[in-house]
Amino acid sequence: MQWGTLVATLGGGLIAIAGTVLADRLRTRQEHRRGLQARRRDVYTEFIAAAGAAHTELRRLAQSGAEAIDLEEASRLALTDARIYEVRERLFLDASVRIAGTGQTMFERLRALRRTVAAGADISTPAFHDIYHPYLDAVWAYRDAVRNELEGHALTPTDFGWSAWDGRERCPHCGQRSRTDTASEQR
Repeated sequence: MQWGTLVATLGGGLIAIAGTVLADRLRTRQEHRRGLQARRRDVYTEFIAAAGAAHTELRRLAQSGAEAIDLEEASRLALTDARIYEVRERLFLDASVRIAGTGQTMFERLRALRRTVAAGADISTPAFHDIYHPYLDAVWAYRDAVRNELEGHALTPTDFGWSAWDGRERCPHCGQRSRTDTASEQR
């Protein structure tokens, strides 16, 4: 038996095995990345949807607060029923650091809105809008961060013809309030 043939055969076998292992490892890594990306997309969407459901209920309570027997309890239920706490925990598990941070800011602003509604602020009061517009700004910051991560292209307020995300310029209550403030200052 010739040693050269044996060494060449063993070397070829080792190269084939190494190539197979490397290809398998790369495929596994790529599948893991795709799975993480899919989980992130799902939880990012679920988080914004849960926040939206809670936000809608809080606005409803602020519009008809006098009819609610216990605004504290009703406003707490708005967040609980929307499952925002549960989804937030999943967000912390799968989200990138940037998305987790913007999500937490949005969550904190939503809780501040909840406290304002629980205190009895009507939807047309300055107390409501002083908290509401920073919440809207945080929602758009979250959307922007998610789009930037998933798509690589973020939105800007000017894409919608706006000057800012917080919505004050389009708010009939804040617009009326600023006109009243300006008229008072001119006197």
